[in-house]
Amino acid sequence: MNQKKGPASNLALIEDVLAEYAGVPGSLITILQKAQDVYGYLPRDVMYHIANRVGVTPAEVVGVATFYSQFRLAPIGKYLIMSCQGTACHVNGSERVSAAVASYLGISHGQTTEDGLFTLEHVACLGCCSLAPVIMINGEAYGNLTPESAIAILKDIQAKEGASCAL
Repeated sequence: MNQKKGPASNLALIEDVLAEYAGVPGSLITILQKAQDVYGYLPRDVMYHIANRVGVTPAEVVGVATFYSQFRLAPIGKYLIMSCQGTACHVNGSERVSAAVASYLGISHGQTTEDGLFTLEHVACLGCCSLAPVIMINGEAYGNLTPESAIAILKDIQAKEGASCAL
């Protein structure tokens, strides 16, 4: 497996985590979670370093990181928009809300705006069914949305950040 060259990560940032879990069987997922907390995502060189230190193959680490949806392999925006696609949200128009958000930002599911401000992710359920349709932005739920109200929320965030949509 060829390792793609990119900017090197500061591997010293996870040494405490690797020391804490050294020799602890079944700790790979926990190590990856903590590494993601440190870097915001799992850079490839960090996954290779973890593999080397834990004593498993890089393929095993990458396999775990790509299997679980909690792990990100690319940086995310300052604002992570999680768009609920659960049954209650779907029935109440989440597809229209998600389409409006994607169109307004010029991105699709899993993508980040060029300015690094927003990342859009579709999720199975946010557990806010009584607010359907709902999106969550950095842990704050916004419910009973229409396409227009969702865009208004994004415009408010952009105004606070001094940014504007490129479209």
